[in-house]
This record gives sequence, C-alpha cells and structure tokens, in this order.
Amino acid sequence: MSVRQRRFGIVLVASSLALSGFSGTAQAAANPTATFSKVSDWGTGFTGQVVVRAGDSTALNGWTVKFDLPAGTSIGSTWEANMTRVGDSYTFVNRSYNGSVAAGATTTFGFNGAGPGAPVNCTINGNPCDGSSGEPDTQAPTVPTGLTAGATSSSTVPLSWTASTDNVGVIGYDIFQGSSTTPVGTASSTSFAVGGLQPSTTYSFRVRARDRAGNVSALSAPVSATTKETGNPGPGGKRKVGYFTQWSVYDRAYYIKNLDTSGSAAKLTHINYAFGNIDSAGRCFQANQLGQGDAWADYQRRFTADLTVNGQADVYNQPLAGNLNQIKQLKAKYPHLKVNLSLGGWTWSKYFSNAALTASSRQAHVSSCLDMWIKGNLPQLGGEPQGGAGSAAGVFDGIDLDWEWPGSEGNVGNVVRPEDKQNFTSLVQEWRRQLDAYGATTGKHYELTAFLPADPDKVTAGFEVSQIFNSLDFATLQGYDLHGGWETVTNNQSALRLPAGDPGPKPYSVEIAANAWTSRGAPANRLVLGVPFYSRGWTGVPNVNNGLHQTATGPAPGRYEAGINDYKLIKPLVGSGYQVYRDAAAGHAWLFNGSTFWTFDDPTEIARKTAWITSNGLGGAMIWSMDGDTSNGELMTAVHQGIG
Repeated sequence: MSVRQRRFGIVLVASSLALSGFSGTAQAAANPTATFSKVSDWGTGFTGQVVVRAGDSTALNGWTVKFDLPAGTSIGSTWEANMTRVGDSYTFVNRSYNGSVAAGATTTFGFNGAGPGAPVNCTINGNPCDGSSGEPDTQAPTVPTGLTAGATSSSTVPLSWTASTDNVGVIGYDIFQGSSTTPVGTASSTSFAVGGLQPSTTYSFRVRARDRAGNVSALSAPVSATTKETGNPGPGGKRKVGYFTQWSVYDRAYYIKNLDTSGSAAKLTHINYAFGNIDSAGRCFQANQLGQGDAWADYQRRFTADLTVNGQADVYNQPLAGNLNQIKQLKAKYPHLKVNLSLGGWTWSKYFSNAALTASSRQAHVSSCLDMWIKGNLPQLGGEPQGGAGSAAGVFDGIDLDWEWPGSEGNVGNVVRPEDKQNFTSLVQEWRRQLDAYGATTGKHYELTAFLPADPDKVTAGFEVSQIFNSLDFATLQGYDLHGGWETVTNNQSALRLPAGDPGPKPYSVEIAANAWTSRGAPANRLVLGVPFYSRGWTGVPNVNNGLHQTATGPAPGRYEAGINDYKLIKPLVGSGYQVYRDAAAGHAWLFNGSTFWTFDDPTEIARKTAWITSNGLGGAMIWSMDGDTSNGELMTAVHQGIG
C-alpha cells in the first residue's frame, strides 16, 4: 500500500489507543506510560504487547496495568505478568523479577487474544496509560526544523527532518505538498517518502508535528525537489525488457547463464522473472507443488559449475541457490540490469481480484509479497537449507503486476468482479506507496510495472488508465497472442496493422492495442511493446492464399504444447519445405508448406517493429520469452540494433 496509507494507519492506531488511555508510542514522558501494540494479527486473533515505561525522573517499584476489552474480544495466555479477569476488565501485575523499572527504562508483557478488538480505558498504577495527569493539554509541539529532500526518483521524493518536542509527547507528523491544506501523508518518525509524483516535475513540501491531545505545530519552512526522468531506459533511450521463465530450466534447458553466453544480458535493460503466485487470500507464498509453485527452481536447486554464471558450483547449505542466486550473479556481472519479479501471469492470476478487493486485503497482499520478494525473506521448505530472513535480499529491483485480467475473463476459474477496475487502481497505488516506504529505509527506488492487454474491450473493462500510470514506472503492452490455435482460421499473432481482408472475429493489431491505451491517457514513452520470441501455428490448412486466413483442422503440433513453438525451433523450417511470406503493409510474416502454417517474428519483422516503436514514441520492447531465442541471441540482437 502507499506510504500515505501506511503511515496514516499507524497514526490511527496510536490515536485510538491514546483516546483509550494508552500511550501511542513508548517515548519520553514525565509520568509512567503503557503502550499497547499488536505484533501479529491474523483476523480472528492477535498477539498483543504492552511496553511499560517508567517516568523520566522516577523509577517504578511495582506496576499494575488495567484495561477493558470490547465484547467479542478476550485474552487467553499471557507472559511476563500475572493476569486476573472480571467480566471484560483485565488486570496485569508485575512478576517478582520485573516490577522494578529504572527511570526512563522499560519492561514488556504480552498475551494472545481472540477477536478483532483492542484494549480501552487503560490505566497504569491508577493513572492514564498515556502519562497524562488528567488535565487537558493545550500546548502544541515545536515546529519541525531541518526539512530536507533526499535523492529523488521519477515518482518519489524522500523527506527527512529534525524531531519536534512536546510537553507530553509527539505522536506523528503531517506532510503537505505545495499550498494544499490536506496532508499527502502522515509519519510516526522523522522521515517520509512522498510517492505517486510525475517525472521531471518540481514540488515543494512542508511538515508539522502533532501530539497525543491533537495539538499541532506551525508548518515548517518549505523544501523543494525535482523528480527525475521516468524509468530506466537504455543508452538509446528505450527499455529492453526480457521475461525469464522459471520453468525454462527443465525441458528447454535454458538457464540464467544463457542470458550471458548468448550476449543478451548485455543488451537488456530489464529482466522480468516469471512468475510468483498468490493464494486465495491474495498473499504471496512458496511451494513445491505442481501448479502451485516451484521453490526448487526458484531458490533451492544447487547448480553444477557448468550451469552457473560465475563458473563455480553451488554448495549444499548456501542460503540462496536456484534461479535467484544466478540472477544475483548475473547482476554482479551486468550492474546496469534491473530485475523485477512478475506476479500472476495467465496461470496464477486466479486470486488477484481477492487481493485487490478491500483496503485491508490490498495491504496484506502487498506486505506479504514485498516481504518475500523485495526483502527476500524466503521460507525454508521440505528440509532444504535454502531460505530464511533476507536470503534473497537484493535479487529484485521491483515488481511487475501481471493480472490477466481485471474485470474480464482470463484463465478458466479466475475470480472476476465488476469492481476490479477501480480496485486495480487502488492495488497499484498500494504497491507504489509500500515500495516507496520501504525504499525510504534503503535509499533505493523500487520499480513498479504492469503487463497490459491488447484487447480494447479489456482496457475498458479493467483499467483506469491515467490513474494507474501515476503510480507505474512503465508498463509492458501485449503485442502478441492476437490470434492462435484456439481459433479455427489462420491469422497473424502479432501484426503491426490490421491486415487487408482480416477475418476477425475482432480486429486486433499492435497499432489498435497501442491506440487503445494512448487514447485513454497512457503516455506513449512509458508503453513498452511486447514482441514474441515464439510462433503460433495451425495444420490441415488449405493451400489457398499461401495459407493465410484459411480454415484449419486444428493447432499445429508443437514440441511443448500444441499450436506453439519457440523461434529457435521454427527457424530451421525455412528452406526445409516451408516458404516465408510477408505482408509489408500490415507488418507480419508467416511460414507455410502447403498444409501447416506458422506465424512468427524474425529479425526482419523485429526491425520493422522497432522502427514503428521509435516513430510512434513508445518506450521500448518487451520479449516473451528469452528461452525462445537462438543460442547466439539472434532476435535479441535485432531488438537491440533497432532501438539501441
């Protein structure tokens, strides 16, 4: 979720506890305080913690904390305190070893609770837990000073300032942009990253402090900052984004190392690693189960020396192995590369609608996925030694959202809701703000991208175009699968323009797809056009019109799947009974041998496409997928030569 919502949520919790007598934060106060927090919350229950703090100048020689719980919430086990209960009222008394607390020092007790509620009416030794004397506080905090802006990204400005002081205690800060009187966000510490900004734009910001009683300081002196140009284009100003598929290391025997040996890694600006899965609650998870996940390929498999980027064999107990470790090695060799984790895809988009449904589901989704893929906290599974806290930290530079599709059908069984369109916008904003919040702690900008459909009807059904581009660094646009073996009539899967006599059933082309987005407000220079490194085909095709737009008996046989073959498998057919045909006006090519028809992109068609990308001001090219190319990276070289 966004920085703004994340910080605001924390302040809301603090404020509600302060109104209930609890201290919002465990900070300096003249009187003893007790600060409650939920350190874990699973919806039907929680683990609670209370920090007891002695006053600034007076030690505690024994403490008693009392509070009430609302109906439907109760406490079971407790630790570091003796508990008694009368109805919904609970009393906690120190144990023999933690009753004496030095001035300004703390001690902690905890408990497990059932239900959704939180404590109210808290007292410590008979006084409010927030350390107040019961007299109203009317004194405002001091004005924050030293407001500065750090290194900006294309959409983010990190801010920091010197802490304010207050007679009771500062609980948070409000951040204002320009002359607006409505905060763009709130913070509980002295730093904040403002996200969702436009590239190459100058902004000004001010900050004020708040205390527990709701008193606010005057606004700080302003600071100005200018965001950078968007994204991470290559030397030629265009992005070259290649998908590496998790499963390519099996039948295709295509490894991260092949990106290096083929020369492709040096030409790419980005790699999207496909895919991460989410469960029915919308949370990221790992598994070693067919159709659910492949932690073995991701981070457990130990590669022999001949399959690694650095030429050294993996060892059994290294904390990170598999594809992710090879990505780290590739990035070390090619430090210009950005690698993003792609979530979903055709097979694993089933529960995106659940993830996006509510503010709380979006928060939980983003938090779980950020924790696993960006922070790198991978689970240890099946007795394998790989995984653990931070084991994959630094592998990924951002997230690619591949929800196929919000508000319209995709794979069979996908959850689809009418409100997906608006919820996708909120989900993108949630991702942008949480990535920015984490980036403020690491000093790094984390990218956010999305894969977008070619079908104008799907654009209308599922996307608030201008709103989502306020949060995305760029987006990749489906430029393939316009036609395929699911249809009975042969056609081209990636034509630049609608061919003459196109039989439909709906008009599809790259040009139509791009216009569907730019006409609705998408900036052309942040649309990256998808280019296929594979072919789609039909068989049982009449020998009429060179096989184009003819009724077939079914999909052509493919090595891995009917109706589809990698480019490297199609290329040898040229001159082996197949002839190449081209439609220069529509911008597409196909192979035909009198009965079998393959639609494909070769270097000639890629040159035509990259010229179109440049002339129309698009932001680059995306490849699905790198394992379809030849061993010497023939198609990637064509992309690189076309857009630099």
